[in-house]
Amino acid sequence: MTAPAEQGQLKRGLSNRHIQLIALGGAIGTGLFLGSAGVMSSAGPSMLLGYAIAGFIAFLIMRQLGEMIVEEPVAGSFSHFAHRYWGPFAGFLSGWNYWVLYILVGMAELTAVGKYVQYWYPEIPTWATALAFFVLINLINLTHVKAFGEAEFWFAIVKVGAIVGMILLGLYLLVSGAGGEQASVSNLWTHGGFFPNGIGGLVAVMAVLMFSFGGLELVGITAAEAENPRKSIPKAINQVVYRILLFYILALGVLLSLYPWDSLVQTLTSGDDAYARSPFVQIFSLIGSDTAAHVLNFVVLTAALSVYNSGVYCNSRMLYGLAEQGDAPRLFLRLNRRGVPVMGILISGLITLLCVALNYVLPEGALIILMSLVVAALVLNWAMISLSHLMFRRSMQQQGVTPTFRALWSPLGNWLCLAFVGFILVVLLLDSSTRLSVFALPVWVMVIGICYLLKRRAA
Repeated sequence: MTAPAEQGQLKRGLSNRHIQLIALGGAIGTGLFLGSAGVMSSAGPSMLLGYAIAGFIAFLIMRQLGEMIVEEPVAGSFSHFAHRYWGPFAGFLSGWNYWVLYILVGMAELTAVGKYVQYWYPEIPTWATALAFFVLINLINLTHVKAFGEAEFWFAIVKVGAIVGMILLGLYLLVSGAGGEQASVSNLWTHGGFFPNGIGGLVAVMAVLMFSFGGLELVGITAAEAENPRKSIPKAINQVVYRILLFYILALGVLLSLYPWDSLVQTLTSGDDAYARSPFVQIFSLIGSDTAAHVLNFVVLTAALSVYNSGVYCNSRMLYGLAEQGDAPRLFLRLNRRGVPVMGILISGLITLLCVALNYVLPEGALIILMSLVVAALVLNWAMISLSHLMFRRSMQQQGVTPTFRALWSPLGNWLCLAFVGFILVVLLLDSSTRLSVFALPVWVMVIGICYLLKRRAA
């Protein structure tokens, strides 16, 4: 499978079309297709506003990251910028936190895959499905960076095509009356109002909404293997805001118009697990379009595999970047003849296998546990991107350099993003089901700090 390993350079094998679709794919995953079920039960139609707010903050952070990437397109971008412009410990913390973040994302996506397969085959346990697709995706990533790029390109094409098709079908059902008497735009405000559970109902799910946008910053990891990063990265980042409007706001707006949200929630939460079913699949099943429901279930399955595929790629490159700056063992610098960091993929894969065990022990509660842990790690990652960017901008000003791709509203935008992630921590703390992730965050930072001190002593 793998050629003899040797130290070398990553290959720039990702074309502009790969970068564009990787960025697009990062915005469409479990957070939208499965996480929106739990969001809907708490926020109702106001979830549209929540996705818009979280998406805007994500866009600001993407622009901050993009400004740094265009100036320095390197592997392990978050860690590199924190290390260079903030300090060695910041780089160490940022890199290892992001690695753990995508380990958790991989576990969450594999768990979601099991739930999607159960739509067709309820007798298959989630751990078995997670194991099967774990093997498949890792084999793809072990071949060549172009194999990852092509797989992600076609995964994203399926997602984009399906969502556009769903929007068009939903609009047709609304306009033609074929969706039934219950299909009406008035569903957005007639069943308890736009805020059926008050502002508090929306606030309570903002952490899950943030989870939905956690993959957008993945485009930063591709910079070292992009053929023309100074052109493709800005283009991908600038289009994020339009994708958010199209794939989240418009798609969910159509979905909520086709069927009363409260009746849909009753169906989605009829079991013990509020995140067990996708509202995108369920809505078409309820209105009698079984074919559309089966097609959409295939699409949401593809979406979860897409995000996990990106996670496998991301983790191996982050370990490579950490090893380059001396924050990880040098064995992660070894590449095979095809330029693939094999050890990074294998070690990350072994840790991700814990997902199979978690789904075996907690088949119903695994996803919400993983989502809350992902959000906690994501809060730290977004905060460090914004803070690193402030220090990067200060350094550029001292050198008299004007970045070619400037972030929006900096430094005000940075402080706005930091205030938002602080608010998310409060939301996690107030919910008993996610409180543990907030308590785990300082413990995690302390563990990383101890590891850093041990590394320095050994140097």
